[in-house]
Amino acid sequence: MESNTFEKAFGDFIDRHEYDEAQSALFDVVRYAFKAGWESAGGDPPEAQPIIRLIHKKPDEEPSK
Repeated sequence: MESNTFEKAFGDFIDRHEYDEAQSALFDVVRYAFKAGWESAGGDPPEAQPIIRLIHKKPDEEPSK
């Protein structure tokens, strides 16, 4: 098989919706397995951390330049 043909076929495979579903399912399985191991070892699951923190400026502050 030519390398370019393989790469094109693989790229087409990766771009399919079914691949996204399979990847998501695999992620879920790995996460559940990690959580089960973590809890069976006596640990509490890690606390969720915020991804974004919004900072509001006070109404009387001048905008920074």
